[in-house]
Amino acid sequence: MTRRTEWPDSPAEPGGDAGAGYGPDASAAARGAAADDAGVRSGRRSREGAGAGGGFGEGAGRRARSGTRSSGSPSSSRAEKGEPRDPVEQARNICLRLLTGTPRTRKQLADALRKREIPDEAAEEVLARFEDVGLIDDAAFAGAWVESRHHGRGLARRALVRELRTKGVDSAVIDEAVGQLDPDQEEETARELVARKLRSTRGLDRDKRLRRLAGMLARKGYGEGMALRVVRQALEEEGEDTEGLDEPF
Repeated sequence: MTRRTEWPDSPAEPGGDAGAGYGPDASAAARGAAADDAGVRSGRRSREGAGAGGGFGEGAGRRARSGTRSSGSPSSSRAEKGEPRDPVEQARNICLRLLTGTPRTRKQLADALRKREIPDEAAEEVLARFEDVGLIDDAAFAGAWVESRHHGRGLARRALVRELRTKGVDSAVIDEAVGQLDPDQEEETARELVARKLRSTRGLDRDKRLRRLAGMLARKGYGEGMALRVVRQALEEEGEDTEGLDEPF
């Protein structure tokens, strides 16, 4: 049986490696505090400037305050909103958001960073760091995927291999994950799938029932030999004549 993996509920990394720039709460709080402090100092300077030049009048004071509000550059505006300009910090935030609530493979995260135009060097640095601390673990992902999709959807090895390949999992990792699926358990799952579908095929002729049930198993990744054997046994238990069903469908 596949080992269950406890995925982290929080994006915070173990060890509190603040020196490496991986403390999301601390960095966000620091940016917010810096922006607030800058706003207070800016407002104070505007008020002091308006009061000191008595000959400028109220209109000048309004112009001074208006100039203070409109003088911010696009980069300072982004900083006040808390958007990081460092590509490593951007990559890190993207990965943390994507990993919140669900694990993902390294390739899935790499593709997301490439789509967001994160430089390859910054992306590689963040992905390697996340692997080091266990936030990315393709082996654990594959093992959990096999267990969940087999028991939840009844998928067989071939279907599971196809799905894991589309998610960028290495072939050796896939082989190890699906290798933990017991062949007897796989056949028992096929029997359960046929038993649930059997009732809805009653009233159809034998060959049509065979095609429908075997086709359902094939779509879930079961081999032709196993599918034919399981369907034939299920039909026999219902009293169906299965003579001639030994041929591949």
